[in-house]
Formats: sequence, C-alpha cells, structure tokens
Amino acid sequence: MIEILSATALATVQDFGRFGSLGQGVGTSGAMDHLALALGNLLLGNPEDAAAIEIPLFPFEVRLVQDCAFAVTGAACDATLDGQPLPPNWVYQGREGQVLSLGYPTSGSRAYLCLAGGVDVPSVLGSRSTQLRGEFGGLDGRALQQGDRLAALRPGVSAVPLDFGVVAPSLALPLQVDGVPAMRVLPAAEYERFQASSRAAFWRGEWKITTQSNRYGYRMEGEPLVPIAPMEIRSHGIVPGVIQVPHGGQPIIQMRDAQPSGGYPKFGSVIEADLWRLGQAPIGSNVRFIQCTYEEAVEALETNRRYLREVSRLVDVHREGAKA
Repeated sequence: MIEILSATALATVQDFGRFGSLGQGVGTSGAMDHLALALGNLLLGNPEDAAAIEIPLFPFEVRLVQDCAFAVTGAACDATLDGQPLPPNWVYQGREGQVLSLGYPTSGSRAYLCLAGGVDVPSVLGSRSTQLRGEFGGLDGRALQQGDRLAALRPGVSAVPLDFGVVAPSLALPLQVDGVPAMRVLPAAEYERFQASSRAAFWRGEWKITTQSNRYGYRMEGEPLVPIAPMEIRSHGIVPGVIQVPHGGQPIIQMRDAQPSGGYPKFGSVIEADLWRLGQAPIGSNVRFIQCTYEEAVEALETNRRYLREVSRLVDVHREGAKA
C-alpha cells in the first residue's frame, strides 16, 4: 500500500482502457502511454494491462505504507527512494516507510508508478481506468489527492529478483523528423476535401501542442488547415488518435479521454502504435507528422510488440541469472 503525499498531483489510476462501451457513450480512457505502462508491468511480472498511477505533474511523492515492489517508467523524472537515485525504467523492492519522489522530467511528460500485482481499485465496465468526466473508475472516479491510500494486489517482499531496468521505448523506438519528435498519421475521411496547400503544410510544418491540451484532446497550433469548401458534418463516432479540424483550421487530436462522437471534419488519425509518443510530448513542445499507409500502421504495432517481447525475454534472463 502507498500513501499520496503530493498536494496537487492530478495523477489518476489507469490501465489499458475501457473497451466495448462506445455505443453507450462511454469513452476508452486508459494510459496515455501504453508502452510505458506495459513496460512497468512486465518488469514486475504483472499482466501488461494491470492498473498503475499515471503522473502528469511534478514533483510527485508517495510513502510506502507497507513493503511493496514497484517500477517507475515513462518520463525520465529523476526518481529517488529516500533520497537515493533510481535509474529510469527500473524495478525495485520498496520497504515500509520509504518515500518515493519523482522530480521534473528531463524527457517525456508522464511517468507511471506500477505496483506489484497492479493497483487494487474496483473494475468498472471491465477496466480500472479513471474516467474523469463520468466520475467513475479508478479511485472514486477522480484524480488522486494528498492522503489517498492505494493498495497493491501483490504487496510484501517480492519472491522474484528485482533491482534492474531496461532501455526506454523512446530510445529503443526513436522517430524524429529534423530533430523533432514525430508521429505517423493515416489520412482520414475528409482529408481530400482540404486544400492541397493545407495538406502539404500539415506534413511539412511543425505543430505546437498548446496549453489548452489535456487527456481529452491536444489542440495544435500551426498553419491553418483550410477546406476546399465549407463542410457541415453530422456527429459521428470517433476514437483516440482522430485529428479533427474546427472552423478555425487548428486541428484537435483526440486523446484517451476523448468523447465517443464529434462533428468536425476528420483530417487524419495518429496511428495507435504512435499515440504513446504523443502522450509523452510535453505541453508547449513541437511535433511533426509523417504520412503512412495502413500496412505501415499495422507493422508499427508489431514493432511495438517486438520491443515488449524483448523486454519480457530480458526480464526472464535476469531472473534466471539471479537464481543461478
């Protein structure tokens, strides 16, 4: 069990998300960086989709109320345990009374604190993820507050060897254009209904993630995307990753807490395999977009899976070596 010490954490409990309820108006929620969540869980021997704490604001501190193994992944945030530095993407055995502190990230924007067995909160509609708008899931459907306590599903001293780490996804799977973090995008239904100059500008230019961005959507700032003719579209189903263009021409990218329907024209969609990259891009930073095909999008998902399989292999090698 852990106790939240941070007064303004804005952290939430998240797993891979809530699926199968879009038709009832319930969005997916879930971790903004699925790879970081899966990585932390693999280090602990948890199911990849076990619930963890997603931390978007720093510094962040928790106290261990009882012995518990944990892993910190995602943003490189200068983690310390009782003042002793912990490397990034690391798994460790925590002891009762110790304080884990996460400092301001030097790269990335969201850290994940994974606990042995996963965070123990009720499952709602098949997921432990927090749905802030609907106020359900996670811990009472809200962001964590100072004094909150969360239990681990497998507390105590770990039965398997710990104290090791792996290479972060950002280093193992780099993707940049001219030194700027990039995400691959599939053109969507209304793509061809935008002016050719706007389509070219979207791929050519940098886009700033504005301060109006959050888990619901990222509002981007760049050269306006101009339609060939005004478009009026009925509300229709949307999912995380969809890039919609309001009348002002500045796109909005739907993120994990996106509502399940909307009526703005769809310019494209950030592929599922790259949503973690966008989730780790800091507010105020610039990103680039790369046009891709459906086949390339599917292959990108497989590349992510290969990375996680290699992590799983390295974890097994470490544990077998520690037993020898």
